[in-house]
Amino acid sequence: MDPATLIGIAVAMGAILLTMILEGSSPMAIILIPPLILVFGGTFGAAVGGISMSDVKKIGNWFKMALMPPAVASVSERIQILVSLAEKARKEGLLALEAEVKKIDDPFLKKGLQMSIDGTDPEDLRVILEGEISAKKAEDKTAAKFFNSMGGYAPTIGIIGTVIGLIHVMENLSDPESIGPLIASAFVATLWGVLSANVFWLPMGAKITRTSELQAASMELLVEGIAEIQAGTSPRTVRAKLSALVPPSEQQREAA
Repeated sequence: MDPATLIGIAVAMGAILLTMILEGSSPMAIILIPPLILVFGGTFGAAVGGISMSDVKKIGNWFKMALMPPAVASVSERIQILVSLAEKARKEGLLALEAEVKKIDDPFLKKGLQMSIDGTDPEDLRVILEGEISAKKAEDKTAAKFFNSMGGYAPTIGIIGTVIGLIHVMENLSDPESIGPLIASAFVATLWGVLSANVFWLPMGAKITRTSELQAASMELLVEGIAEIQAGTSPRTVRAKLSALVPPSEQQREAA
């Protein structure tokens, strides 16, 4: 699991609460049930209104993708696995990889290798695997768009809550002592709208996008490796070709 999003949200919320304390305010001052219901419920409802019912069933998985995505395997690990498979295929032939395929946990790599062992045409194999990558990218894009939509709706929903609160203030102008607390409560909705957008929803959408990019890059690396194994390329050349696809910064990090 990659905990970066949870850590980031915790740090941001900690900074906000610490600032309130240092300013002499109580964090409990913003814990008001009506604004929370309006902002979170209204934002979620508005975002759901922009997707299909089939998408609604995936929302639980989308939250998991945003908050607890699986860690993407390191590039060096991927390349080493592919080079080892290339060595075995070079020495013993593609059919010798049947036993190795059963040991592989990655379903994408397992599928690609099995298809190559079964004699699938190289061009057809590439089209199938790249199509699977494109489908995954499209699904991840929908998930990221959902959270980005929530990030867009939340501030406006917060303003709606503030307007509702100010209407209540106007109804109590005859009681001057209550106006101050009522105005403060009214602006809590705007606070939660802006806070939730910038601390929760937009970072979660960005995390899904970034995770999708990393996973797609890893899958594209596997496609190239499977193609080279199927073609009978030497392990040394396989390593060189796959390493050339890795960004320089990643190569330095893996070497460190």
